Amino acid sequence: MELDHLAVAADTLDAAVAHVEDSLGVPMQAGGSHAVFGTHNRLLGLADGLYLEAIAIDPAATPQRSPRWFDLDRRAGPARITNWICRCDDLAAALDNAPQGAGEIVDLQRGNLRWQMAVPADGVLPFDNMFPALMQWHSPHPADALTQQGCTLRRLHLSHPGRMALPLDDPRVEIHRGPAGFEAEFDTPHGPRVLR
Repeated sequence: MELDHLAVAADTLDAAVAHVEDSLGVPMQAGGSHAVFGTHNRLLGLADGLYLEAIAIDPAATPQRSPRWFDLDRRAGPARITNWICRCDDLAAALDNAPQGAGEIVDLQRGNLRWQMAVPADGVLPFDNMFPALMQWHSPHPADALTQQGCTLRRLHLSHPGRMALPLDDPRVEIHRGPAGFEAEFDTPHGPRVLR
């Protein structure tokens, strides 16, 4: 299992994009729509094969499946990091070792991208959405097609009041005891920046 990307959600895609661009000082690139969940996104390529996704409900789309992924139907408040996503070579096996409620496998596509993701029936991931969404790519990785903007993830801090074991060994990812939440540290062309 490996860290794949981070998701920043807001009530609108423009708000999610503005939060990322204001925080990191670099522009995001075009993404697309997810017909199954009625959402749309924009992307930011990061170093080391990672990327950042701004995502929101698409008001012009009717979802084919509900509740939506990433708990977007209940999302409220300002734009913020809401999820982290990990990829694996065998999604079914990863789910066998994941906490109860980590999701069922859903086949997804956007343009030439194909992947499977584990999505909980109620849209809520374990540990108050702090457990990673698990996925498996079946196409080239989207980060390969993104223009690098000089941003590198240095540290992803996760906090939760419970005892959540990390499902991967990555020195960039740290878990702390406290209220559920995320904070990510980046190196950018403008120096160190923090995204919450």
